[in-house]
Amino acid sequence: MTREAEEKKERAVATNRKAFHDYFIEEKFEAGIQLQGTEVKSLREGRVNLQDSYAGVKDGEIFLHHCHISPYSHGNIMNHDPIRVRKLLLHRKEINKLIGRTQQKGLTLIPLRIYFSKRGIAKVELGLAKGKKLYDRRESIKAREVGREVERAIKDRK
Repeated sequence: MTREAEEKKERAVATNRKAFHDYFIEEKFEAGIQLQGTEVKSLREGRVNLQDSYAGVKDGEIFLHHCHISPYSHGNIMNHDPIRVRKLLLHRKEINKLIGRTQQKGLTLIPLRIYFSKRGIAKVELGLAKGKKLYDRRESIKAREVGREVERAIKDRK
């Protein structure tokens, strides 16, 4: 791959794999994230944890809660708070749609991954999610195992 092609593709910094295990993802949205200077450098190092984080609506705006971005290793006394609430940047139409959908019973906003866009801008992929029950999780595990067994059988057959 040429250097130009590597620069053009998106680079995932962190993914929330637990979200796919605990929730049914109904719809995905792309949002910008409002960061301070050292937070961007920490993201570039990949020092972010999305586990147990969620997005919430307050005063007609959407905020990311409990997303841990570690302080920058070469930072100074002006480093950021690792678990501060961060504003997400969306179009007004999208915000209104999300406000309406999250007021429905059982729907929540979960960050699925943080990545840098082709232009080098930090983005968050949000998922409009509905929680899975214990039996739903068991079914998805069984389906995954059956799929693996089928793949093994095909591979052995060849």
